[in-house]
Amino acid sequence: MSDKFNPRAAIAIGITVLCWASAFVSIRDAGRHVDPGPLTLGRAGVAAVVLLAVWAIRREGLPKRAAWPGILTAGILWFGLYMVALNWGEQLVDAGTAALIVNIGPILIALLGGWILKEGFPPRLFLGITISFAGVAVVSLSMSRDGASSVLGVLLCLVSAITYAISVVVQKPTLKHCTSLQFTAFGNAIAAVLCLPFAPLLFSQLESAPASATLHVLYLGLFPTALAFLTWGYALRFTTAGKLGATTYVVPAIVVGLSWLLLDEVPTWLTLAGGALALVGVGISRSRGRAKAGAAPKPPVEATDAAAPAGKR
Repeated sequence: MSDKFNPRAAIAIGITVLCWASAFVSIRDAGRHVDPGPLTLGRAGVAAVVLLAVWAIRREGLPKRAAWPGILTAGILWFGLYMVALNWGEQLVDAGTAALIVNIGPILIALLGGWILKEGFPPRLFLGITISFAGVAVVSLSMSRDGASSVLGVLLCLVSAITYAISVVVQKPTLKHCTSLQFTAFGNAIAAVLCLPFAPLLFSQLESAPASATLHVLYLGLFPTALAFLTWGYALRFTTAGKLGATTYVVPAIVVGLSWLLLDEVPTWLTLAGGALALVGVGISRSRGRAKAGAAPKPPVEATDAAAPAGKR
């Protein structure tokens, strides 16, 4: 794996964090009219239909057999359980509390990646994560409405963080056997199938809800799910799971900006300071220390392009 700056990977993760930040507004608004389970079905279903259509047009074939355990795990945990828990949790706790708990995820990714994926425990990564988490905590405290929180809501957000971390660590080796498109398309298809019991409730709730709720479901499926998870998988090929997970600490800062721009919610100076601190932490976690004198650079491992077919069957 090369540490050399890859502009395409940088653009990919930029798209991911922008889309995931925008999901915050959509989930909050759609959640007023659609329950967590049906919302997950709508989001995963839209993503699966679109991505499977692209997969069929590209004729990529089925993923290799070795990829299916990882795809199945992500379908159940990431595209399924994570989404339901996050949708439900955001209805029970304030935005600040939810952001703080879910952002335990990158810390777990770094720990699991260092242990299971043998990525090591680079000091700069953990220093950056610590600073970013402190920034997220500041943002969360400034956004909290009244300090009250639901125990169930906290536990649901914790489930989201854990399933997110496990899925990223599983995804990294799985991408050696399939493309990002295959991983995301079939993962969402598995989640949609598992959530099919929510179909009657989804249609009944959307029928009685304003048109904006349907638009939010479509948006969540197309951009924060189909596009963002696709670009996330592409970027993951070029860096460690720990470093990529740390970049998601940018999300709360972007959410503050989007809320200011779209919802006319003017942030406090404390919120802005927390966002800036989170950005500094991300910068540190992504930086490289000085090369040791006389140390030969490691040859880069060529990563399979996300658009390339991974074994047709």
